[in-house]
Amino acid sequence: MQPIHLPTLGARYWTALCLASIFGANMGDLFARNLGLGHVAGLPFLAVALAIVIVAERLDRIQHEVYYWIAIIIVRTAATNFADFAAGDLKLPRVWIMAGLTVLLVAALWLTWQFAWRRLATKTDNVLRADFGYWVCMFIAGTLGTVIGDFCSHNLKLDDAGAAMALSPVVVALLLVGWRGPLRALPFYWLTVVSIRAAGTAVGDLVSGRNMLGLPLSTALTGILFVLLLVLWKHDPPPERALAGA
Repeated sequence: MQPIHLPTLGARYWTALCLASIFGANMGDLFARNLGLGHVAGLPFLAVALAIVIVAERLDRIQHEVYYWIAIIIVRTAATNFADFAAGDLKLPRVWIMAGLTVLLVAALWLTWQFAWRRLATKTDNVLRADFGYWVCMFIAGTLGTVIGDFCSHNLKLDDAGAAMALSPVVVALLLVGWRGPLRALPFYWLTVVSIRAAGTAVGDLVSGRNMLGLPLSTALTGILFVLLLVLWKHDPPPERALAGA
């Protein structure tokens, strides 16, 4: 994506990513259940939607972040469905899935660093670099985070509320520790993204449960909150330090 369509790292970005994770988790379930597409049938539609966003973004010369955040929601929705397909439909053990996805994410990050990010060692701004490798990593990280969230809820028998309470402080701790610099580093950035996806899955499942808002209402409200945050919270000022690999 072009730099004019990308956000900068900061409080606004991470808050929006947390809301996007909850909204995307609900969207994935809405696609699979309420729209009757299941965990697989909706994936081609999401792939086409992402392709349209990428093509439209390349042709647009107006500065805004709409394409990036739409892509984030599409990728998060697809990751939710793919994770549920692997663990639910295929009934693969979640521990195996998490191990495989972790290896896959590390490999994808290494390849991306070797062939794309290394040449940005002298980059002086804090704008994300969302190329093909970035979106591949975002999909893998989203899938891994979804499986982790479900593992905590179901395999560890914490239920959605317990998983949300266990995973959310991890996200807060990572953001506090990384605020002064580590969040701009490649490994710490993606560790935080995975953690946000995991917590977002648990929170999304909690608020969309039958005893809470229900899936349609939860999806609508989290989507509205996500959009309002981006509209009402103005862009972060350009930071002084350089992004080192996200």
